[in-house]
Amino acid sequence: VQLQASGGGTVQAGGSPTLSCSFSEPTFRSYVMGWFRQPPGKDREFVAAVSWNGGRTIYADSVKGRFTISRNIPENTVYLQLNNLKAEDTATYYCATDPWLNFTSARSMGVSDRLHYWGQGTLVTVSS
Repeated sequence: VQLQASGGGTVQAGGSPTLSCSFSEPTFRSYVMGWFRQPPGKDREFVAAVSWNGGRTIYADSVKGRFTISRNIPENTVYLQLNNLKAEDTATYYCATDPWLNFTSARSMGVSDRLHYWGQGTLVTVSS
């Protein structure tokens, strides 16, 4: 497993869990890393991405201002801090990367189909 996601669970609305994605492949250090999510019965969607050095981030409009993506370069780990969770945030969250992934492609239609490296997903269930 090249990407290992963790940190999901059942969280009350308004909660603030942190998801982690660790990797062992050294080449991933130079790639943009992204988080995606798939709500029950829906397609996978882009959530956030971070540049190779952590200096630039982008977010889906639905999570902007509530979620924060970051990366710890020495520890080969990418984080997604989820704040002020809502019921519609319930989903399986995946980290992913690919040399093709950049801040333009991350938002493009069908981006999920073009990424080669995925974590196994971690389920976040928001309870009211």
